[in-house]
Amino acid sequence: MNTGTYYEPIDAHRYKPTAHAGGAWDPDEQHFSPLGGLIVHAIDRHLAARPDNGLFLSRISFDILGRLALDECEIRVETIRPGRTIELIEAVALIADRPVVRARAWLLGSCDTAAVAGGGADAITPPDDLTPWPMASVWPGGYIASLDVRPLAPPQPGRATVWVSTGLDLVAGQPSSALASYVALVDTANGIAVRQPPTAWMFPNVDLTIHLHRRPGGRWTGLDTTVTFGPTGQGVTSTVLHDLDGPVGHAQQILTIRPSEVGSR
Repeated sequence: MNTGTYYEPIDAHRYKPTAHAGGAWDPDEQHFSPLGGLIVHAIDRHLAARPDNGLFLSRISFDILGRLALDECEIRVETIRPGRTIELIEAVALIADRPVVRARAWLLGSCDTAAVAGGGADAITPPDDLTPWPMASVWPGGYIASLDVRPLAPPQPGRATVWVSTGLDLVAGQPSSALASYVALVDTANGIAVRQPPTAWMFPNVDLTIHLHRRPGGRWTGLDTTVTFGPTGQGVTSTVLHDLDGPVGHAQQILTIRPSEVGSR
């Protein structure tokens, strides 16, 4: 497995992507997956600068506003709605002083609800005995090349269940939380169950929304993914998220679909 990092810190708020962050649609762009993890990393650092109030990041939504050039980025984080049991955080990623991603995260209070927990999906087969799948045979880019991808069965058009891991650190010299490292792999979902070859059709996502009912842990992100294409140029990638202990939440991505010759967003 590859080693190294996806980002190198420049200062407290700016980061330089390495070649490992290179995108799948365009290797001169950043793949959104590690950038999403970097934004959670920046939110973690923002929260670490104050006393711990025990809140848990339970939902984060990312809106991708434009091209993610493979260039240094700045991440600005602020608390929009403070509170003792519910809090809203906003983070904006900028490249060349232009906002390219806007994220909002809801943090919710924690208490012991083990006695009433339930209702999630079944756990999926763990990755240890599964055969790696060369995802780079479908997609280019440094990010895809950095992954260890292990499907439960050969991916089918619009349907796949896979485990994803990486040997790379998110940020050089800055330990990342289990959540940031987990989120850094979630956007991979849109590429694991392609309905049409990406050489013929483009279907980039313009957002990613993650809802979590418990904290994920470990080095593996499980993606149980279904992709739907509609008849008028829109699609949805829906994923049940897992770690080795079972389901942790859900992710949704809205897609813009068009023939590849039309060009990028």
